[in-house]
Amino acid sequence: MTIDQTLLDKLAHLARLELSAAVEATMCQDLSKIATWIEKLTQVDTQEVTSAANLPVTQPIMREDMPQTPLPHASGLSNAPRTDSHYFRVPKVQDR
Repeated sequence: MTIDQTLLDKLAHLARLELSAAVEATMCQDLSKIATWIEKLTQVDTQEVTSAANLPVTQPIMREDMPQTPLPHASGLSNAPRTDSHYFRVPKVQDR
């Protein structure tokens, strides 16, 4: 599978990335290699492999809750696509 410029532009928009022309060329090549590798994985014969769904469920190990300094307000809003004063700006959601 090859990643063309249109698909790369769409992915960059969704990830909120601004890529230079030099980086775009490298990114297209790298993503195409990754997609080709994933296509090869779909050809692997897994008929003899047992399902992992029968594994015993274990309780996750939780770390101790430790107080930390909070993230500065400006840093928290720095990657938001839209802000309004000190808040995230999101589209209006209406309930029927």
